[in-house]
Amino acid sequence: MDKLTVISGILFFSSEVFAIASLAHPDWINTGAVAGALTLGLTKQCQTIFGRDRTCFPPTLPPEWICALFFLSAGIACLAGTCILVVLSHWHRSMLMYARWVAFSAIGCLCHVGILFPIGFRQVSVGGAPFNLPAVWSLGDSYKLLWVFAVVLSCSGWCILMMPMRMWLLNR
Repeated sequence: MDKLTVISGILFFSSEVFAIASLAHPDWINTGAVAGALTLGLTKQCQTIFGRDRTCFPPTLPPEWICALFFLSAGIACLAGTCILVVLSHWHRSMLMYARWVAFSAIGCLCHVGILFPIGFRQVSVGGAPFNLPAVWSLGDSYKLLWVFAVVLSCSGWCILMMPMRMWLLNR
């Protein structure tokens, strides 16, 4: 396995870790207030009421966020498949061709999440409009984790994965 393939595999694995962390953490958007804080996520909604312990419960998701949850789960599955295919390419070099397409699918799914999630700002509990978050709310760490790390790392891994593919195809 050449160095570029190893680097690509590491980038895809770290992208998957950040995507899973983004899914598990409930802070996709929040009110930012210390007392009376409210955080909304795709899997949990948490509320802190003036000095009491933080309570979390499953949210009622609008259709856009249900689709975002589906695409995020599909993206995580594609990233896992890409990691497996990159490891298998050590023994069967032709697996890189499949890894490239599965990685491209993962990037597409993660980008769909980034587009669908802001459309859900129109729900009653948020009170905004599509792509327009009210001033009371701010983007949380989970959404930033998804964009800054998961999407950027998977795009970087895909570009690096393309380099050994081109060399392999030229030497064929």
